[in-house]
Amino acid sequence: MHTAAPTTAPIPERTGAPPVIRVKDLSFRYPGTDRDTLRNVDLTIERGDFVAVVGGNGSAKTTLCKTFNGLVPHYWNGDFAGGVHVGGVDTWDSTVAELSRRVGYVYQDFQNQLVRPTVRDEVAFGPLNFGRADHRERTEEALAQLGISHLRDRFVWQLSGGQAHLVALAAVLALRPEVIVVDEPVAELDPARAREIYLRLRELNQREGITVITIEHHAEFIAEFARSVVLMADGAPVWHLPVQEAMDRHAELAAHGVPAPDAVALSAAVGARPVALDVPSAAAALRPLLRERPTAGAPEPTGASATSTRAVEAGPVPTAAAASAMAGAPEAAGEVVASLRGVRHGYRSVTGELSTVLDDLDLDLRAGERVALVGTNGAGKTTLMKLLTGLIVPRAGTVTVDGIDTRTRSAARMADHVSYLYQHPQQMFLKDTVREDIALFPRGRKVPDAEAIVDRIVRDVGLTALADRDGRSLSGGQQRRATLGIGLAMRPSLLLLDEPTSSLDIRARDDVTAMLAALSETVRCAVVATHDMELVATWASRVLVLDQGQVLADVTPRELFSRPEITSRTRLVPPQAARIALELGLDPLPLTAAELRQRLPDGPALSAAPVGPTVKEVR
Repeated sequence: MHTAAPTTAPIPERTGAPPVIRVKDLSFRYPGTDRDTLRNVDLTIERGDFVAVVGGNGSAKTTLCKTFNGLVPHYWNGDFAGGVHVGGVDTWDSTVAELSRRVGYVYQDFQNQLVRPTVRDEVAFGPLNFGRADHRERTEEALAQLGISHLRDRFVWQLSGGQAHLVALAAVLALRPEVIVVDEPVAELDPARAREIYLRLRELNQREGITVITIEHHAEFIAEFARSVVLMADGAPVWHLPVQEAMDRHAELAAHGVPAPDAVALSAAVGARPVALDVPSAAAALRPLLRERPTAGAPEPTGASATSTRAVEAGPVPTAAAASAMAGAPEAAGEVVASLRGVRHGYRSVTGELSTVLDDLDLDLRAGERVALVGTNGAGKTTLMKLLTGLIVPRAGTVTVDGIDTRTRSAARMADHVSYLYQHPQQMFLKDTVREDIALFPRGRKVPDAEAIVDRIVRDVGLTALADRDGRSLSGGQQRRATLGIGLAMRPSLLLLDEPTSSLDIRARDDVTAMLAALSETVRCAVVATHDMELVATWASRVLVLDQGQVLADVTPRELFSRPEITSRTRLVPPQAARIALELGLDPLPLTAAELRQRLPDGPALSAAPVGPTVKEVR
């Protein structure tokens, strides 16, 4: 029995053509749960729209979009009420196979969609299965549409993350769908490749007339590329508005876990109406208001911990360590925790050819450092981390941690010194509860006071109320907290984290960032491999830029983002506030909206109230 009140959502102005998707009075409940995941949803998506579906983790964004291609209710069974029509077809009376010709879906874990050995085979797979006589033409057309024809004969496992994402998208395009849904299109991509995906999606939308729907946490891409925005909360749309109106309601978005991008926040802070949606527009709004530039040797602005948007709104006071890192001041060099000397490593292809990933690498990691490891997909970040754990040993050279050569100890014994937290947290849950997973290492090592250590860590990572839950059943942010707990229970000298903020909404990402900032008392050295440039700007004291098997740059965050010759070569995109500052020619370079705001005269603070008429949220 459905108890939620119906939701009315304003929608973009109609174009005259029938809507491509119409959702009416839709509710859905997964088996074994005590409440509806989707609650009386009414939603219309016009043909040719570019829609961003936003909201916090658990707001049912993905469940809603899975009703468009029939996975709900034909694959994910449950209590289904109401109706969903796609191109006039009732999804209840159709099948997933039939709907796949109308709705192409690129999943968040897109690598699992690739089921054929080569790119050409993968893209042709759908048309062949549907018996299309023109499958060759469809395959070549889809490859050409995305500019990846040169990859047609590559094995899929040879592809970078960005290339693999484009191949998954091409396989969808080969069926010539009316609608494409892309779940978290940029979650695992370097910043430049993330932008490339959105540029391709916009081309498909504008040139081919395909309706594009993205599930997205990165408001910067939403503001620049989307034409309308659906805000989800508690299983239903709060509203559906054109993108400019949505961004003008930046305070309301922030209240639902979608803080505004820096361009929006900064232009709103100086009273711009409508708010700016991109870097050039924001720079144009700020340029007349800049204070006189500091003279050489003047102290740099500080105060940029926390996320940039919330820093503009609330102006938090940073920790001393965070302020030091943001000012670009290197910390005093500590004792060497890990060292690589002459390290060379690579992998053999099916033809026996050795593909070198790291080449003659020399590197020291020191106590007290917060190291961000950055570079394009395939630059060797994960390989470097696995070498440090002893999971693999170098083909040449030596790797030592706490003075121990990793060749002389098994990976299991190296775990006494180094802990590696995987990119996908589900891989780290082996037991039935979070507490048991955190306790696994100290109990197995018979650590004195193991139970007291586990209790303290569960409390420190904020999971006391969830300690008896299976880690695999937790939300993305909660899973990240749990894996941090698992790592901390190992009491390592060196903590390695692979993409700790990917696929998280901004609120969960901030929680993880805050926990990373608090690790200095527990871990001697922390290394994060990441594509998240906001994390680099607000957390790291040192940045190692990997390129073609070498450390191209070993710099502070401010030095990195001030040097376009490095960022352009390695396809790194500075945080939006830094790009606005570069456009304005500011020196020293502000890295966050809070720092940039300090260079402006006092003006109106961001309002906590929504801009424009309020739409009451249905709870």
